Amino acid sequence: MKLPLILLTNDDGVQSPGIAAAARALAGLGELVVAAPREQMTSAGRSLPVTSDGRIEQVELPGISAPVYAVGGTPAQAVLHAVLEILPRRPDLVVSGINYGENIGSGITASGTVGAALEGAALGIQSLAMSLQLLNTQWYEYHDLDFSAAEYFTAFFAQRMLRQRMPADVDLLKVDVPATATPQTDWRVTSQSRQRYYIPYLIREGGWDSRGWVSAKVEARKEDVEPDSDVYALMYDQVVSVTPISIDMTSRTNFSTLEMLLA
Repeated sequence: MKLPLILLTNDDGVQSPGIAAAARALAGLGELVVAAPREQMTSAGRSLPVTSDGRIEQVELPGISAPVYAVGGTPAQAVLHAVLEILPRRPDLVVSGINYGENIGSGITASGTVGAALEGAALGIQSLAMSLQLLNTQWYEYHDLDFSAAEYFTAFFAQRMLRQRMPADVDLLKVDVPATATPQTDWRVTSQSRQRYYIPYLIREGGWDSRGWVSAKVEARKEDVEPDSDVYALMYDQVVSVTPISIDMTSRTNFSTLEMLLA
């Protein structure tokens, strides 16, 4: 009997300590293959830019015995290259993470971590997006973090997804682990908040001809956040948020009412 095949990817780049942590968590659950962006690709979403070079290089990373491939492309493209040409067969599970920084609220479609999982889900593969909350640090830089709780929950949810398929319309699970979590921290099934969690702001040192970029800061008022949401669970109750995500983005409005409004 073949062991389950697990594809591990991320959006922080193949050298990220988060992907090494996830590899440790998944090592005993099946046959593991790592395929991740060659470079930092935070906030790439599910993008598939034609400018990516698509070059693939097998690399060795400390502490990872599984084969590791660096892909010249986005997280979603790393998943595609893995499924189409790297893996020996179709994977049973795609795991994306462990991401530096939480992916919650209305901006999750910008997340490369979620984007890679969405690409797996769009291929009909059960997918898991794992993120670890950051406190007072930048998500696009590698820092010495304690991944132990995130490793535990990566193994916990991956094991259950390998054991049984998720219900209909649960195309991926988005899991966000508080920075203060331990393996004993409670987890909760949550909805995705409609609130904007990462508030954009502009950084520019001169006129429009000077370098400029959009950064973001965390801002979410407790009174504005839905109590059943991922934001509330992580920020205010400090429990692990488990959000079922569907690739069907159709509004849940009444179609007849909408048709009358548009007539």
